[in-house]
Amino acid sequence: MIGFPVFVALWNRAQGQGTPHVHYNMARWLEDAWVGGERKLLLMAFRACGKSTIVGLFAAWLLWRWPDLRILVLAADGVLARKMVRNVKRIIERHPLTGPLKPERLDQWAADRFTVRRGRELRDPSMLARGITANMTGSRADVIICDDVEVPKTCETAEKRVDLRERLGEIDFVMAPGGTQLYVGTPHSWYTIYAAEARAEIGEDAPFLKDFERLVIPICDEDGISAWPERFPPEEIAALKRRSGPNRFASQMLLRPVNIAEGRLDPAALQKYEAKVRLDKVAGGLFIGDRRMASCSAYWDPAFGRGGDASVLAVLFTDEDGEYWLQKLEYIGVDRFNADDEATQQCRKVAFTAQLLCVPVVTVESNGIGKFLPQTLRRELAKARVPCAVKEITSRQAKDVRILDALDAVLAARALHVHEGVYATPFIREMQEWAPGRKGGRDDGLDAVAGALAMAPVRIKAESFGGRQGWQGGGGVHKARSDFDV
Repeated sequence: MIGFPVFVALWNRAQGQGTPHVHYNMARWLEDAWVGGERKLLLMAFRACGKSTIVGLFAAWLLWRWPDLRILVLAADGVLARKMVRNVKRIIERHPLTGPLKPERLDQWAADRFTVRRGRELRDPSMLARGITANMTGSRADVIICDDVEVPKTCETAEKRVDLRERLGEIDFVMAPGGTQLYVGTPHSWYTIYAAEARAEIGEDAPFLKDFERLVIPICDEDGISAWPERFPPEEIAALKRRSGPNRFASQMLLRPVNIAEGRLDPAALQKYEAKVRLDKVAGGLFIGDRRMASCSAYWDPAFGRGGDASVLAVLFTDEDGEYWLQKLEYIGVDRFNADDEATQQCRKVAFTAQLLCVPVVTVESNGIGKFLPQTLRRELAKARVPCAVKEITSRQAKDVRILDALDAVLAARALHVHEGVYATPFIREMQEWAPGRKGGRDDGLDAVAGALAMAPVRIKAESFGGRQGWQGGGGVHKARSDFDV
């Protein structure tokens, strides 16, 4: 009988492509574990390694060898789970060996479930997709594939990590006696379910996946030898590390759980500068020093009242080389003796900064108190005749994760230039004192800068500097003739 590595090679040949060595490694390991009776498996391989593709082929091979198997796919949400089921259906339809498995009835070939031709009449389908939060009551499976059940939205807070573990604990009530669990993924937290050691600080006395047979394939070994040199040569690995930053690279490519508490923001990695924003109508662009700016993002994290969070506006430019220039970080205060309300005063100051720096669009974090501010800001921009748009955003990611994700790679690449005026604000002290989860610590400026970095850049169009900031894509104005008869 044809083994799984040959099954993979036949599929790749039918697709007109070869089979890299790293895929052979995964295929051999999966087959050896199955034949050897290992029923608790964890496959960790770096992002873009093709592990989900190999696992999809493994599911098709299992059904080809044992058509009566029932396979349940769990993922962080139903969309991801259905993606794997669709992939397995496609393999069964097109693989040189599996064509006879396709059933005659179309109702047995659905998007989230299918049943192959098999000898037994079973209530459960051959393969079923479910999100981790879905109700699994009444389902039974011989093989359960947990494909990327741990992603940021399922593990970014302590409450979500507890919920994820509780839901995964329900697998025992779904799996048939002697069934197989196969986890596939990469770590997204120091408290990852894939950790090889117990995390005593959260009450673990054993790793969550204790007694699981593991295959761990990082993108390169300790000597820097690539696991897939044809696709990821050393220069590409180095570029990946620069783009993703050391923390994300360590977790997603080297498969090392990263303790966010060890992440520190070093002000020494900042590039200080003195130049002002300069609008050059002759050259047709906006410059900082001799650098032409290509895009701008302004992010306002508002707050009201005294003694609480600060209301902060960050204005960030990106040059043609992709480096960032933090030109303005304004901690917005108000005059309590002013007749105007606090919201109007803050919006007026934001409008003034937008006009001064030719900002094409301001993004307002509309969580909580910021919900009604965008309309007030639009009013003040219109009154001041400032050609600037307003965009609303609701932030759902944990603040500590958001700050580290935005700043980690940029600081590692020394690609963040900061105007000397920013050094007069609390921003540098916030960087020095920042620690994830610290209660009472100030991070309002960090949060605003992280928001500006995370925003998709808005192009600054040269032709728009005749008194108006262009903030959207598209062509210029075109005048059409209308003096003709129809």
